[in-house]
Amino acid sequence: MSKLDQILILDPPADLRFKGPFTDVVTTNLKLKNPSEKRVCFKVKTTAPRRYCVRPNSGIIDAGATVSISVMLQPFDYDPNEKSKHKFMVQTIFAPPMVSDMESMWKDAKPDDLMDSKLRCVFEMPSENDKVNDMEAAKTAPVMNSVKPEPTAATAPAATALDDTEMKKVLEKCKRLQAEMNKLTEENRQLKDDGPRMRNVPRSDHMTSNSTSLLGREASTASLPSLLVVIAAIFIGFFLGKFIL
Repeated sequence: MSKLDQILILDPPADLRFKGPFTDVVTTNLKLKNPSEKRVCFKVKTTAPRRYCVRPNSGIIDAGATVSISVMLQPFDYDPNEKSKHKFMVQTIFAPPMVSDMESMWKDAKPDDLMDSKLRCVFEMPSENDKVNDMEAAKTAPVMNSVKPEPTAATAPAATALDDTEMKKVLEKCKRLQAEMNKLTEENRQLKDDGPRMRNVPRSDHMTSNSTSLLGREASTASLPSLLVVIAAIFIGFFLGKFIL
C-alpha cells in the first residue's frame, strides 16, 4: 500500500525563512490548514531541537480549521558562508474517534497511515535598503510623537463665545461710564455758565452764603469728572486685561 499524501495545506509550503540579525530570538509563523471533513492530528519535528522552540508542537486540527504555529530560532553566531542544514517535518494522521493518549497513538500508528511534509530552514540577513529604511523610521518616530495635537473644532466655538460675552460686558460698562461722564460734564458746564450771573447779583449775607455753597458745589463737581475718568480708566484697563489674557 502506497504512502498517503499530506492532507494539510502548509503556509509556507516548502521553506521556513528567518530574517537576521540573529543576536536575539527570531520568530517565523507556519500555518496548517485542514481542508478535509475529518479531524487531523499533527506533530512538528526538527533536525536541530536545541536551536528551535515550537509552539504548539503537536495537537488536533478540526475539519476546515487552521492552526498557526510559532517557530522561534534561538540566538547564534551567524556565518553567511555556512549553509543551513536545518529541516522541519510536519507529520500528520487522521484522528481516531477517541484520542485519550496522543503519545501512544503516535507510537501505535502504522507507517502507511502517516502523512508528512518537509520544510527547509533559510537564514536571511537584512539588506542595506532595509537597514536604511529602519534608520529612517527610527528617526521619524520621535518627530511624529513630539507633534502636539491642534485644538479640536469642538473646543474653538466655546472659547470664541466666551470671549464675545466678556467683550459685550466690557463695552456695556464703558457705555454706562461714558454716559455718566457726559452727564457730569454737562452739569459742570452749566455751573460754569451760572457763575458769572451769580457774581452780578447784589450781594447780601444770604446771597453770599448761597454763593459760597454754590461755588463749593462747583469746585467739588468740577473735581468729579477727573476722579471718574481715573476710575473709568482703571476699570476699563482691568476688564480689557482680563479679556486679552
